[in-house]
Amino acid sequence: MFSRDHLERYADVLLWALKTAKKKPLKKKDVIQIQYDREALSLAEVLFARLIDLGLHPVQKMSMTSNMEKSFFSKANDDQLSFIAPGERQFFSGISGRIYLCGPDSLTHLKGADPEKISRAIVARKSIKDLLNKREEKGVYSWTLCVMPTRELARQAKMSLKQYTEQIIKGCYLDRQDPVAQWKDLHRQIQDIKKWLTSLPVKNLHVESAHIDLRITPGEKRKWAGVSGHNMPSFEIFLSPDWRGTEGVYFANLPSFRSGNYVENIRVEFVRGEAVRIEAGRGEAFLRKQLAMDPGARRVGEFSLTDKRFSRIDRFMAETLFDENFGGDQGNCHLAFGSSYSDTFRGDPARLTEAMKKQLGFNDSALHWDIINTERKTVTAHLRNGKRMIVYDNGVFKV
Repeated sequence: MFSRDHLERYADVLLWALKTAKKKPLKKKDVIQIQYDREALSLAEVLFARLIDLGLHPVQKMSMTSNMEKSFFSKANDDQLSFIAPGERQFFSGISGRIYLCGPDSLTHLKGADPEKISRAIVARKSIKDLLNKREEKGVYSWTLCVMPTRELARQAKMSLKQYTEQIIKGCYLDRQDPVAQWKDLHRQIQDIKKWLTSLPVKNLHVESAHIDLRITPGEKRKWAGVSGHNMPSFEIFLSPDWRGTEGVYFANLPSFRSGNYVENIRVEFVRGEAVRIEAGRGEAFLRKQLAMDPGARRVGEFSLTDKRFSRIDRFMAETLFDENFGGDQGNCHLAFGSSYSDTFRGDPARLTEAMKKQLGFNDSALHWDIINTERKTVTAHLRNGKRMIVYDNGVFKV
């Protein structure tokens, strides 16, 4: 459904995103992996040509199809679940960037698969995840990702393929002659809000909506991040809080598709940072298994807010990348179970040791699962001097 112009503009935006996310400039002969779903082949081909033109070394890899994943999780033994291909660690130790093009042909194909097998496979690959995180902290690697429209995404979002495609075009500014200029301008505007939030001496944040009553503790040596190039599109502003200070109830009113499973109406109660009560209207068994994959899976690794003035996304998209950036009439917040982001450390992430992360309350897990709330909400900052101030209300930062 994309025209050639749209594909070219999407490639422009993704290359800007990758360069923006990377702390050190890309240089000729750097290795960039393009990982793509089969439905995203047309964009992969355009990107491949662009990387060649830039003097880079593109390495393409197609992801497993839904039938492959279904076979894998229904038939794989323990050894196959934990298998890492020869040379994979060496490859990821040398690449400079990675672009993932998401275009799923199914969102619910693993509904009948054993959730524990899915968790074991994720945990087995945590060493690769840790390797890439360390390389990113040093500034020698980065990543970005995007979504291509598919009939399955459109069906699950209750749209036609044309409508779904138009939402992506609008959300990524691909309807503009120079979408990169739009993203650069947004990047500048968001910087001011991030600086303001980071400057506040916040003890904790109180998040309130019709179904949320939650306290988030930002923690020591934190800064707010966002619109960094890691996701396309991205309008959110987030931080990785001190997980130990999470208290109260969070509710996700948007459904979530994860690992071929569907989960809706997630309600979680936190006590001293741990999820002690876990419920879901659908998919509860899968949710519980995911949050039991390792000790950090039931703790918070990220808290995020999106300002409706910036986001052009106003429809449920059945894809977390878009849904976590939902603007609409009331903005959104989301939290993530699992791993934290070291780029929200107010300092040099390359100097963060595992002991320091533990001391500061940065969460560690093989899991990172964003769950989203789009209800009208108020976020009140309780400051260290005893004062209170509303920092976010009805989808807008009160800067």
